[in-house]
Amino acid sequence: MKNDRDIREQTTERLEQAMGSLGTAATASMEERLPWFRAMSAEYRSWVGLVAQAGIAGFVEWFKHKEKIRPAIAGEVFGTAPRELMRAVRLQQTVEIVRVVIDVVEAQVNELAAPGGETQLREAILRYTREVAFGAAQVYARAAETRGAWDARLEALIVDALLRGEVDESLHSWAAALGWASTSVAVMAGHTPDDEPEAIIDDIRIASRRARVDVLAGVQGSRLIIIVGGVEEDPLAAAKPFTAKFGSGPVVVGPRVEDLYAATGSARAALAGLQAVPGWPDAPRPVLAGALLAERALDGDQDARAYLVEEVYEPLRAAGAPLLDTLTTYLEQGSSLEATARLLFVHPNTVRYRLRRVTELTGYVPADGRAAFTLRIALVLGRYASRPVNL
Repeated sequence: MKNDRDIREQTTERLEQAMGSLGTAATASMEERLPWFRAMSAEYRSWVGLVAQAGIAGFVEWFKHKEKIRPAIAGEVFGTAPRELMRAVRLQQTVEIVRVVIDVVEAQVNELAAPGGETQLREAILRYTREVAFGAAQVYARAAETRGAWDARLEALIVDALLRGEVDESLHSWAAALGWASTSVAVMAGHTPDDEPEAIIDDIRIASRRARVDVLAGVQGSRLIIIVGGVEEDPLAAAKPFTAKFGSGPVVVGPRVEDLYAATGSARAALAGLQAVPGWPDAPRPVLAGALLAERALDGDQDARAYLVEEVYEPLRAAGAPLLDTLTTYLEQGSSLEATARLLFVHPNTVRYRLRRVTELTGYVPADGRAAFTLRIALVLGRYASRPVNL
């Protein structure tokens, strides 16, 4: 009577003879049962087929050596395909591949097993399936960990490049590799919370998925920078889901720009605003960098100074001396219509009309305290810019 050893050896011989046909049958079964496999390119299907054949060969070798557990079993099965396959085939799909291969082998157990070895072979298939499943999970976990570390480094490089103004074609390629698909962008700047940088970025990613927007983030010492994609008309609305992710203190939002190429300008404004915001202790959180133009200009921000001169002072000067004189007098008289009218020898309605023209030309309402402060700074900077060079 044959013992288990003899039965195992005979079954092993049958398995070795059938490996080629089993691999072909497994590939055909995947074509029939797995729609995602049929949709793959020929190259990717070939790689998956290699994995299936390696799985069968690995099982035969494992069975031959009396089912000894070897740490390399996952590498033997999944090491036959290139690393790119990890991105093309999800873990769930890998489990489906394993299930198809096992079904093919189980369907032929009676033909593959030596007489009396059917139960032995079925039990071996179940144990091997478990080993491969655990091995696949470990392979994907390691790949995800490696990919996560690489993605984090790539994200940090993108944020750093934008802050330094080093924007070129490679920037969009890097962002695309991280799944960035947005156009309109705004940059947020604030202080770093007390958590570890990795935990901060993970928290931001969770918030971005909830808000359904693209986000790139970077921790730079005491500063946290968040680049928000898919911004509509109001950057503040896009910034709200992420405001709580910053540490204590102000959060400044740069202007909306068209794409990542222009995000350097938004980042520059946000950082300048973050530096200048102590000049406005009651600033809201978050606050637009554009609302801090006066503070930024006083703090030495050349972009803010240029904006106030070119977009505020110059339109007023081009509109004529009466408009500039009216605004200057109105501000110096503590926003008093009557006092301004008396000093200029005009009717108060004339003053009202001229102040409305100021608002139309600049966007600032002189009667508003914050706007009046910004207009006053713009007038001073404009006069500096207009003074003769030889003075």
